[in-house]
Amino acid sequence: MAATAEKIAAEALDLPTSGRALLVEKLLNSLSGKSDPTVERAHLDEIRRRRKAVQSGTAKLVDGEQALQSVRAALRQ
Repeated sequence: MAATAEKIAAEALDLPTSGRALLVEKLLNSLSGKSDPTVERAHLDEIRRRRKAVQSGTAKLVDGEQALQSVRAALRQ
């Protein structure tokens, strides 16, 4: 089974971004069970908004560890 999962993962990584996003959505839904479509749509809209902001340069990505350090420092003040 691991070999099959690895093969599927390798093929999935060759998909365009939109195809990978759709696949992720479907896989996550299969793990979490029923979800509220309104909440799911809002979540996807937010993801798309943030991705667009990064692509347009109006927002920048921050390393996860760097972000945690900044939040911890702010909480200590």
